[in-house]
Parts: sequence; C-alpha cells; structure tokens
Amino acid sequence: MTKHIVEAGKPATKLKSEALQVLLERGLVHQCTDLEALDARLADGQVTAYAGFDATASSLHVGHLMPLMTMRWLQKLGHKPILLLGGGTSQVGDPSFRNEARPLLGDEQIAANITGIRHSVERLIDFRGEDGARIVNNAEWLTEFRFLEFLREFGSQFTVNRMMTFDSVKSRLEAQMPLTVLEFCYMMLQAVDFLELSRRHDCALQVGGSDQWGNIINGVELGRKGDGKQLFGLTVPLITTASGTKMGKTAAGAVWLHPEHLSPFGFWQFWRNTADADVPRFLRLFTELPMSEVLRLSSLEGAELNEAKKILATQVTAIVHGAEEARHAREQGDKLFAGEGDLAEPTHHMDLSHLADGLGLLQLLVHVGFAQTTSEAWRLVEAGGVRLNSQVIEDPRRKISVGDLKVDDQLSLAVGKRRKALLAFR
Repeated sequence: MTKHIVEAGKPATKLKSEALQVLLERGLVHQCTDLEALDARLADGQVTAYAGFDATASSLHVGHLMPLMTMRWLQKLGHKPILLLGGGTSQVGDPSFRNEARPLLGDEQIAANITGIRHSVERLIDFRGEDGARIVNNAEWLTEFRFLEFLREFGSQFTVNRMMTFDSVKSRLEAQMPLTVLEFCYMMLQAVDFLELSRRHDCALQVGGSDQWGNIINGVELGRKGDGKQLFGLTVPLITTASGTKMGKTAAGAVWLHPEHLSPFGFWQFWRNTADADVPRFLRLFTELPMSEVLRLSSLEGAELNEAKKILATQVTAIVHGAEEARHAREQGDKLFAGEGDLAEPTHHMDLSHLADGLGLLQLLVHVGFAQTTSEAWRLVEAGGVRLNSQVIEDPRRKISVGDLKVDDQLSLAVGKRRKALLAFR
C-alpha cells in the first residue's frame, strides 16, 4: 500500500481539490494512501468520509479535535461526514500504543457514553438536513455477525504475518505486554466497519490518528478485495505540546469537550494557557481564522502574544461550545487575568474516587492546565505561587483528600492572581 507522508503547506504535487489544499495548509494531513487519486476524487464531487470514536468515555477530549476539525473542514467544503461511534468495538478494546488493555464495558455504560459523545460533537459538525452529517453505531452490524459466519466471510482476508508488522501490535509485544485475541481481532472489526460504511453509505474515506494507520490500511485493502472498490485512508498527526506531552492528556485525566465534564471557561482557560511555542501551530490546526490572520498572530511576540492566546482560546471555545459561551468565557478570563473577582461556577468536574487515596497537588495542577508537567508544577509550589482554598501551599508532595472539600464538595485552586480553577467533586 502506497503511503504519502506530507508536511503542512507542502503538497507533493499541484492539487485539484480545495478540500485537500485546505487540509494540507492547516497541517491536518500526515499520511494518505494515494494522495493524487484522493485529490481527484475530492475534486470530482461530494465524498463521504468517516472518523471513528470508541465509546470508552461519555465525552471526547481535545485530543480528538484533530480528526474532528478535519471532518468539519471537509463538510464546509462540500463533503459529507460520518461519525462512527463504536458501540460494538467498545466491547472489545483497541490495543493501539497502549501499555494495557482497555477495561471491557457493559451495554448500559456504552449506551450512556454514546449519548454523551453525541453532545460533545453537536456544535462541531452540522447534522441538519439531508446533506448533514450522520452518526452511525457499528453495533448495527457487528452484533449481527455469528462467529463462524464472520470467520467464513472475512477470516481469509487477513494474515497474522501482516498484523504482526503493525506498530500497535509490535509495541505491545516488544514490551512483553499481553495481547489478547479479543484485541487482536479489533483490527479486523475496524476493517469491516469501513467495508460496511462503503456498502451502506458509499463511504470512500477514513480519517484517523497516525497510530491507526495499520487498521485503516486493513479497511482499504478489504474494500479492494471484497468489493473491488478504491477506498482511501488519511491520517492526522498525533499532536504533542511543546513540553512533549500528548495533546489533550494530563496526569490526572483529559481536557473534555462536554461542558458537564469541563466548563466552557475551564476549556477557554486551557487554551489561554497554551505555551508560547505552540500558539502558531494551534491557531492553524484548531481555528478557522484565515491563514493571513493566523500568520499575523503567529508573528506576535512578548506581551502581544498574550492577545493571540486569547484569540486562540476564544476561537476554539466558539467552535466547541458556541459563540455566546466563548464570549462569556473571554469576559470572565479578562477579569481574572486582571486580578478581579473569583469564580462563581465550577470550571472542572472530577469523580470523588480520585480522592480515595489522596490526589497529588502536582497532578491536579497539570490536570487543570496550570502546568505542563509535574516538574513545572513542583517549581510553581516551591515559588510560593500555588493556593488551595485561598491558602498558600508550600509542600509539593501535598495530597488532596475529601477533608479539603468545602461547600458543595468544591475546592479552589489558583496560581498567582490570574490562573484560577474551581473544582467540583461528585
């Protein structure tokens, strides 16, 4: 399978389709199975594309914004997105670059997670009208297969030799971590998803993270072998911050898109606290500002760069939570960064179970985005700039327990005068 690896703004050839031009310019393309053929297909008319998300939590997080922004741009430029929710595959687990298997979920939890994920993406993608995006649950077909029927139809289309070459498998084996048959079969199930979407909805393109490349290739090849169709795979880069951490992940959890998990202001504040070095790239990837404005803002330095961070935060918050919530978040942020007032509503929500054995203060500082790493958080505490419930904390090893909670099971956390969070535990 031919693989093209491309850089933002540097297509290998002159492109015909506006969609692929924009995705490349924005830095949303890492790998593509056949760049020229996909370009011709996108230029020829509407293409249906899908991105898949397993229902392992009740919200998506900012790490999912890369494929979501890709689907958003495709829709804006005349193509049709499908968001595939893994009601079926969530019962199995995905081994991709994980050191241990995902916990298996029950049907009720998966259904609840799917409902939450739907809410996470309602503003990002337009589902209205006949040409609107579609949400599909792969349980529609995966739960209908009988085991022997599945093996007879698809078993001969995959080789163990090929699967062993995929990074998602090799990383587990090289680390001498167990890899169950259930997880191994996940790759087959994802390939069948692509085939079924091709047959049911004329879907021709799968979008995913670069860690999903092997799984995507399986689907492309299954479409060719099974139906003689040319299907396409496109991966987005896996984004790490300037500190080297994976985008959207923290030591204590994820930066959620669902407002019940993270308030619009908490979300805005996460982006406002972006490291200076990440601002130009994030403006390109996560906003819809014209590239001329992206370049202007990216050239700012010193105190002016803070204004670029506010614009970044407001633009991303408007895409995820709506323009009104973004405006309120900006106003609240301006007051707090000016050292005026306190938070009236929680910015973050966490489960009480996090406090069972004591939650590390350093982990909490990273979780709310006040530090990129625990080492940075340690330095903030040592400098005397961290306050828990308005009290300066001097011990970086401080653990937070249920006894620290105040009214309504909340606690406040602040770094200096401008960074404040109000956490609610439930």
